[in-house]
Amino acid sequence: MKKKDDTRLNLLLRYSIFAVFIFLIASHGHSQEADSPVTDKDNLQQVRVTGLRHISIHVLELEKSMKLYREILGFKLKDAEVLHGPGLEGMLVMKLKANDLTIGLSVTAPEFIQTIGPIGNTNHNHFMLKVNDIGPIGDKLKEEGYELENENYVRDKYTFFVGPNGEIIGLSSWEE
Repeated sequence: MKKKDDTRLNLLLRYSIFAVFIFLIASHGHSQEADSPVTDKDNLQQVRVTGLRHISIHVLELEKSMKLYREILGFKLKDAEVLHGPGLEGMLVMKLKANDLTIGLSVTAPEFIQTIGPIGNTNHNHFMLKVNDIGPIGDKLKEEGYELENENYVRDKYTFFVGPNGEIIGLSSWEE
């Protein structure tokens, strides 16, 4: 009986050593040396969202919006600016701050009010995510069939796209 137990123990020990050996080989095969090239898949895994840049809301009712965000929710006016450029001319953007969160309330100039799309369907209602490298993320979004609003996203360091639920998402790799 003792010889049978010794044989089982010896066999168990051999299988254990073999399993550890296989594990070490498999683990080594998946690790990269410091000077080994990074594949596109590895690069995409390193590219990520690093935070929330801002939330922007297109204001349709200024008085009600200011009451909600300032009086009820407690945001403070940080600053305001009038934008210039195609589709933005004369737009007033008020930046409101509550602790570390900044939201932008944008008001279209009266002479451009007819250019506002349906409620919830303008690029002024969006949230903007900070990313560490917009190029690979934009490329992957296009591969997956998402239409990017700004095709020059690598040069300009931003773009917008519509998410699967109709949400407008901005991506930005601007330095702060």
